[in-house]
Amino acid sequence: MLKQNFKVCLCWRRIFKTRVVEPPLDVKNVFYRYSPGGMMTIDELLRFLIEHQGEKNATKDDAQAIFDSLKHLNIFHRRGLHLEAFFRYLLGDHNLVHPPSQKVHHDMDAPLAHYFLFTGHNSYLTGNQLSSPSSVEPIKDALLKGVRAIELDLWPNSKGTDAEVRHGGTLTPPVDLQKCLQAIKENAFTNSEYPVVITFEDHLNSNLQIKVAKMVKETFGEMLYCTKSENLEEFPSPEFLKKKVLISTKPPKEYLEGQTIEEKKRKKSKSRAGEDVSENESATARNERQNSRQNPPDEAEHVPDEDEEKAVNQYRELIAIHAGKLKGGLENWLSDDPKKVRRLSLSEQELENATKTHGTKIVRFTQRNLLRVYPKGIRLDSSNYNPFVGWMHGAQMVAFNMQGYGKHLWVMKGMFKANGGCGYVKKPDFLLHRGPNDEVFNPNEELSVKTVMTVKVFLGEGWHQDFHHTAFDRYSPPDFYARIGIAGIPADRSLKETEIIEDEWLPVWNEEFEFLLRVPELAVLRIEVLEYDTTGRPDFGGQTCLPVSELRTGIRTVPLHNKKGDKYKHVRLLLSIKFGLPYDF
Repeated sequence: MLKQNFKVCLCWRRIFKTRVVEPPLDVKNVFYRYSPGGMMTIDELLRFLIEHQGEKNATKDDAQAIFDSLKHLNIFHRRGLHLEAFFRYLLGDHNLVHPPSQKVHHDMDAPLAHYFLFTGHNSYLTGNQLSSPSSVEPIKDALLKGVRAIELDLWPNSKGTDAEVRHGGTLTPPVDLQKCLQAIKENAFTNSEYPVVITFEDHLNSNLQIKVAKMVKETFGEMLYCTKSENLEEFPSPEFLKKKVLISTKPPKEYLEGQTIEEKKRKKSKSRAGEDVSENESATARNERQNSRQNPPDEAEHVPDEDEEKAVNQYRELIAIHAGKLKGGLENWLSDDPKKVRRLSLSEQELENATKTHGTKIVRFTQRNLLRVYPKGIRLDSSNYNPFVGWMHGAQMVAFNMQGYGKHLWVMKGMFKANGGCGYVKKPDFLLHRGPNDEVFNPNEELSVKTVMTVKVFLGEGWHQDFHHTAFDRYSPPDFYARIGIAGIPADRSLKETEIIEDEWLPVWNEEFEFLLRVPELAVLRIEVLEYDTTGRPDFGGQTCLPVSELRTGIRTVPLHNKKGDKYKHVRLLLSIKFGLPYDF
């Protein structure tokens, strides 16, 4: 027992005894079940791994590695593990509920549209959407954390002579485009070898599009993936695109689209003679022409139509994934051309509205095409939204603001811990396949329970090492409680809480919860520890989110992270995970 002092005033102190964490009853029972002699041998440990922990492929070498990892402890005995050593193994990094060392194991040879991509929004912003600085640092950080889709907004600089990256119509300062591209090149494949998609939101004239095309090609060289035809019938696979950078944007606007050759020649001759173009000139063409007059390029003479043709050729060559909405309303936007795949972008609000009447059409569209969802414009604080609305309809690119923190971002990061953290998660089969009558999954239908997950939270430890003793309460040890929940489709969503353990750095809960899961493939286990505060909002004590599809069963340890997602050195929970069929419960 350790004693801890809390200074209350100048006159006196409060003294609390801090106990050493002990193995819970479940751990003791399982230890003696597999080692009746009171000392667990390597063979008995192997049997425990296979039978209780569900590690069917465990070997004697695996058991030996666990033994070797405990040799530095005074509690280790060379003949085997006694209870205390076994307990320390359960709380150690060899027994994680979701091992970070897990390799890519999904089929990576399917078309790109068959995967969820870890996608960023306004990837250059460091804070809010209105006035925060722009920088290459958020881009680097996102790529190093596994993000595979980076968004850059391209605008002309104040002189109109070059392109820059900034959030148009706001007070956010710009960042140099070349620096952004260089940062992507240097960090793209450090975390993952799978392709990086750069989405351009393009507000450039034809001259600047030519400059950007040259800059992109020179920066990425052989890393840049360019298609030979803009009419792809199917996207390549992530495996085929390894270590490639793909540009996705709308094709450049053609001023003279739909006009006859004779009209083009007549307008071109007028432009060369310095005459005004006809009244039938489009607003886009007129704005671009006025901009070129106010900000003339370096060349001695500028012929808009010739530059436009040049831009069409050079800029189109960059675009591996063509984006844009078809003319008309939602019905046309979601049309699926069997001879051409593309990317469609919808705001979170547009998607929510579309799901009410076009749920199955969205699923059908996303079986071949890419759907990108982005935060609505009123999220000036760079907050995020519920990603499952997009995921359960097959949307591959649910774009998030990566620079902050919060429940939705924790869930996003939890989802992409799956498949070795490579930034690509294969979509569930039910979103990819069609029935005998060409029917697709209907997200609005009521689904039956597929599995029941049971989570028992035993205890937590490590706060005393990672936090100052007055971090939670100036006058006493913390009052911890845990929230255990499921983030997923609406029917699977659930959140439960343990009791509050007062004045204790080593809380022991021993509480069990059941979760009925209809779509476990899209479910994320949410864990959060809070410290109860009678005077206001609870204090934060750690969190983690993990993909349910990859959780290891049995008694496991769960390291917790801070709000930004960085792992604490010592803070962790001990819990057990079980899955069962609905009729078993």
